[in-house]
Amino acid sequence: MRNITVTGGVAPARAYVEELLPDVLDGTIQPRRVFDRTVGLDDVPDGYHAMADREALKVLIRP
Repeated sequence: MRNITVTGGVAPARAYVEELLPDVLDGTIQPRRVFDRTVGLDDVPDGYHAMADREALKVLIRP
């Protein structure tokens, strides 16, 4: 057995939006595997709280 660590940090999403968003919109990339919670626009604060409280990894916002 080896000392293996999995860590996370801030994702520089803005650096990749222009390149990846078209692939998400046309279905080439399936983001549903990344997002583990979906909220509406009115529930965005709840989504941030869920991530801060470690109840969700990534929250998808649907209009």
